[in-house]
Amino acid sequence: MSSSPNCPQGNPPSRLECPNMLGIRGSFFCGQECFKANWKNHKIVHDIVRPSNDGTYNPFPQYPFSGTLRPVYPLSPKREVPEHIPRPDYALREDGIPISEVRTLGHPPRILNADEIQKMRTACRLGREILDLAASHVRPGITTDELDAIVHQATIDRNAYPSPLNYRNFPKSVCTSVNEVICHGIPDRRKLREGDIINLDISLYYDGFHSDLNATYPVGEIDEDSAKLIRTTRECLDAAIKMCKPGALFRDIGKAIEPIARASGCAVVRTYTGHGINNLFHTAPNIPHYAKNKAVGSMKPGMCFTIEPVSC
Repeated sequence: MSSSPNCPQGNPPSRLECPNMLGIRGSFFCGQECFKANWKNHKIVHDIVRPSNDGTYNPFPQYPFSGTLRPVYPLSPKREVPEHIPRPDYALREDGIPISEVRTLGHPPRILNADEIQKMRTACRLGREILDLAASHVRPGITTDELDAIVHQATIDRNAYPSPLNYRNFPKSVCTSVNEVICHGIPDRRKLREGDIINLDISLYYDGFHSDLNATYPVGEIDEDSAKLIRTTRECLDAAIKMCKPGALFRDIGKAIEPIARASGCAVVRTYTGHGINNLFHTAPNIPHYAKNKAVGSMKPGMCFTIEPVSC
C-alpha cells in the first residue's frame, strides 16, 4: 500500500518505490504526485536510514521503534579484560550461554553463609562505587560508549569482571538505557542530549560473586514528566525494600510497588523482573514488580535478590 498519509488515491496497493530506500518500510507510493505530497515525511526515513557524514548508521531501519530514539552504530570493538581477572563461565564461551545458571533452573533460592554474604557485600560496594563514578560523567554530549569505557576501566581497575560483557553475547560492559528504552540498552555512539534521562545498570563479578545495581539520571535539565518518572520509581523501590524481611512473600513486593506507580499516573513494566543474584548473575527467586503476580516462595535469611521496578 502507499505509505503516504496524504495519498490522493486513498492508499491503494502501490509499486512505486523510492530508489534510495529499496526494501525499507515507508518507501512505497501510488505515483509521483503521492511521492511529492509526502516528501517532508519521507525525508525523515532518509535521515534515519542513510549513513551520516561521520560514518554512523542505524542498523535496524525496519524495526518498529516505539519512540524517536535510534541506535547509532558501528559499535566500538569489544573491550579486553586482563587475563589475571577471574571471570564467570559465560565470559569464555563463544555463545555467551551461562551454563552454570542453566544447570540450576528450577532449584530453590540459594542461602548464603556468613562468608558468602560478606563477599556479596564487597561486590555490591564496588558496584556502587562504579555506578557513582559513571553517573558523575553523565552530561550532554558524552556518548553511551564513552560511559561504557569509563565503567569498563573502573571495573578492571578493581580486579573485577564486568558481568554484562558477553553474557548471552551482550557486547558491552554496562547497560545504558536512554529515554523510552526500558532496560538493557547497548552503549553506542549516540551523544546524550539535554533533557534525556539515562539508566545506568552496573554489574560486576568479584571474588566469585556478582553485584547488580542501577539508577536513572537526568541529562541536564529535564521536563516534569521525566522527573516524576524518576521520582516515582525511586519511591517504588524504597517501598519494596522496606517490606523485605524473613517470612515476607516474594509476590508482595509487586503489591507494594504498583499502587505507588499508579497513583502517579505511571505503569509498571511486567516483562522484566528482579532476580536472585549470588555466584550466579541471574537465578532464583523471580521478583515481579506488579500486583497480583504468582511469584512463589518467601524470604529467608541469607537470600540475595534484586528489586528493579521499571515504570513508564
